Amino acid sequence: MIEILQQIINGMAIGGVYVLIALGLTTVFGILGIAHFAHGSVSMFGGYLTFFLVSAQGLPLAAAIVIALATGFVLGLLIELLAYRPVRNASHINAFIVALGLTMMVEGLNLEFFGHEQVVIPTDFDRVFNLGGVTIPELRLYVILAAALLIAAMTLFVEKTKTGQAIRAVAENRDAAILMGVNVNTIPLVVFAISTMLGVCAGIMVGALFAIAPGIGEGLVIKGFAVLILGGLGSIPGAVIGGLVLGITEALAAGFLSSAYKDVIAFVVMITVLLVRPQGLMGKA
Repeated sequence: MIEILQQIINGMAIGGVYVLIALGLTTVFGILGIAHFAHGSVSMFGGYLTFFLVSAQGLPLAAAIVIALATGFVLGLLIELLAYRPVRNASHINAFIVALGLTMMVEGLNLEFFGHEQVVIPTDFDRVFNLGGVTIPELRLYVILAAALLIAAMTLFVEKTKTGQAIRAVAENRDAAILMGVNVNTIPLVVFAISTMLGVCAGIMVGALFAIAPGIGEGLVIKGFAVLILGGLGSIPGAVIGGLVLGITEALAAGFLSSAYKDVIAFVVMITVLLVRPQGLMGKA
């Protein structure tokens, strides 16, 4: 039982990362119908930038995170304005090609500016807490708490603020939102800015928990889309549940079988859910 609880704690940490990735993806997909494949590479950019600011520039971790988030906000605006807005009214295949090209471009920029070495974001969170035989590293605890706070903030923003209501209106019926006075040119900017900031947060967590290296972004965005399918496309509660299910399943598979099988087991669970409930756990029929 202690070992199971241990793996659940480990799974909650990586599951929180998956949730943040999935929240950004589901918001973009819900508003614009775009599969934003570059989201993983953008997340890794945030992690790389934080590492560079801490290691090369000597900034405190908190200051580096603030700068990385601000950079992510601006980058999200530029991606929407320069990459996706020109093809907004074109065929969906155009946005698909742009997404793939943007993925390669961001990955290339990461290699050019930050190199191809695997890096870990240094932190001072090296304490380990012991609760009834279950060990919880301080860093993992902070990652879980930070992910929970970001998820709560995102939920409140979408549900309670006027901008959040406008986002939901555009996602549900774009034409009706226009008739109600919603500026449908501003909403995509807000969505991409928030989505990119969430991705940057996920990249920082990955860089601190594990490591950042070329190619990790692609794997991360695949997991993000897996969470979307598992939880239900366009559902924020579904993204939260799907991310935690995927993360905990991976941790249990790695702990009791082998880390080589954790991805296989996780996707078997996802496929099983879809066979029973094709719309996902929280999706609409």
